[in-house]
Amino acid sequence: MPVRRVSSQRATPLSPATEATDGAEAVTRPVCAVQVEAAVVQALVQRIGAARYGLWFRGQARFLRQAEGILVATRNQQVRDWLEHTFGLVVREAAKQACGGPVPVRWSVDPAAVQEEEATPAPTRQGTPLAPAAAIPTHRGPDPSLQLLDPPPSADHRASQPPKRTLSVRKKDNTPGTNVAGPTEELTASVYVSDTDKASRRKKGNSSPAGRSITEEFTSATLAPEPGCSQRTEQPSITDLFGEPLPGASNNKRMVCREELAHRDTPLRGPRRWKRLEDFVVGACNRVAHAAAVSVVEEPEEVVTPLVFHGPTGVGKTHLLEGIYAGLKRLPEQRPCYVTAEEFTSRFVAAAHQGRLAAFRRQYREVTALLFDDLHFLATRKATQVEFLHTLDTLVAEGRPVVVTLDCHPRLADELMPELTDRLLGGAVWGLLPPDAETRLAILRHKAASAIPPIPATVLRTLAQCLRGNVRELEGAIHTLRHYARVHGRAVDLSLAREALGELIRHAIRVVTVAEVDAAVCTVLRLAPGTLQSKSRAWAVTHPRMLAVYLCRKHTAATYGEIARHFGAKTHSTAVAAEKKVRQWLEQSACLTIGSQVWNVRDLIERIERQLQR
Repeated sequence: MPVRRVSSQRATPLSPATEATDGAEAVTRPVCAVQVEAAVVQALVQRIGAARYGLWFRGQARFLRQAEGILVATRNQQVRDWLEHTFGLVVREAAKQACGGPVPVRWSVDPAAVQEEEATPAPTRQGTPLAPAAAIPTHRGPDPSLQLLDPPPSADHRASQPPKRTLSVRKKDNTPGTNVAGPTEELTASVYVSDTDKASRRKKGNSSPAGRSITEEFTSATLAPEPGCSQRTEQPSITDLFGEPLPGASNNKRMVCREELAHRDTPLRGPRRWKRLEDFVVGACNRVAHAAAVSVVEEPEEVVTPLVFHGPTGVGKTHLLEGIYAGLKRLPEQRPCYVTAEEFTSRFVAAAHQGRLAAFRRQYREVTALLFDDLHFLATRKATQVEFLHTLDTLVAEGRPVVVTLDCHPRLADELMPELTDRLLGGAVWGLLPPDAETRLAILRHKAASAIPPIPATVLRTLAQCLRGNVRELEGAIHTLRHYARVHGRAVDLSLAREALGELIRHAIRVVTVAEVDAAVCTVLRLAPGTLQSKSRAWAVTHPRMLAVYLCRKHTAATYGEIARHFGAKTHSTAVAAEKKVRQWLEQSACLTIGSQVWNVRDLIERIERQLQR
């Protein structure tokens, strides 16, 4: 019988609960308590891989041996919910392998234990070395299932990084999951679950150890670089939810699966370029709103909240909102959150379906400032309005700034809840108007400052007089002119501008007719077509008819006689009297009762004019 020689050192374990013998099968034996933590980690790494373990467990959770089983201590409640939901089955299997049999696994929130593990030197944790490096699976060649583009960071590199932050999760259909880091303005490291991949795995009858197919993707959510700084777009930096470098990951590298990267239909996105308040062109149409935005950045504790910016599209509301966000991000104590109404609604619906409303609310109620764009998107979404109302009340009660944008004055937003409208009116409401001639010229000069080929001042002045649209239309004119000049190899002059922008200038001159004014009044006041041409003498008809006559005189070239004939009057004197009456209402800031609603005359005329511009 051959004699086995026993080494003085313990043999390298094949698994935490088994050891190999020469010429014999693996013998199962229990592992002592001090080795259980390392054994569980080693078994977990074998199942999910070193990269995923470093991403989701290192610095976020710790395995502790107790008399009744294994305790998983996590950094916070969000981390616990996410890890238990995603890796619960795998952790139980790893604990079973480490202890040589089924053991209870409990989950708890114990940030002190996690921090204690981070502060303890790696070789002496729990009085025993960590799992041997040989036990961690390595790839000696190309692996069709997982191949890292870059190796995971070393322990020395992780130790030099700031305190760890957690990540947020969303599904591949862009429905965000629970945010484990609290407030955020956008996702920075996401886990996408492919529905197609899951369906194919069901057909084949196999699945991954975690029960679903996962692609790990790192993207960037940092601010645009300051002037004069270089920007690396080919490899975005890895940051946490608040734009800070992510511990344990290199700032110029990202880890993805090559095979899944080749089949992924979602393109990688670089860092978003936030507009700045320094680039906002100030004029008579927006001076007050711009000053209010600057005050939010300079004195966020003293600003009136909520702050509302309203106006038609393309006048700079979103620019001011992004400028506030970029300014607050420069302050170390500020953690602002910028979100659109559409994104807020999508996340709210997803959280409601997944039963994670508590995490959703913490995400937006623990920020230092909330910047909410396009609130009018919530017009027909009552449940989302209620959720935003409670979020607004929480932030306002604690004195934190809330800035909101609307396409009209809050009093004219009939689709919003009366309670929400009342909250908005309790703050500061500032309007932005389409740019006047001087502001249009200043915008064109600002946009054309770096234009190649250069654009002469005479061309800019001509465009400022001919184009009466919003800022986007002016910016598009500059881009069109530059491209046309490059293609034809000619210098920019008035002749080339007429050739390149002839169609745009022709459509910019819009002729309003009496019939269009009639239709706009009926649309705003929800009257049946043809009501204003009836013979009715009721105030619900005569008052809208007077407003229509006034607007026809203001926006059309029709005479009093033509207007009177359109509305069924016998002589032009009826139209003259109607126009005088409306002017008196405007001077007196009068209110009209039309149907069951009371309207301020000036606000009602502004609403009808916006309808005419559509």
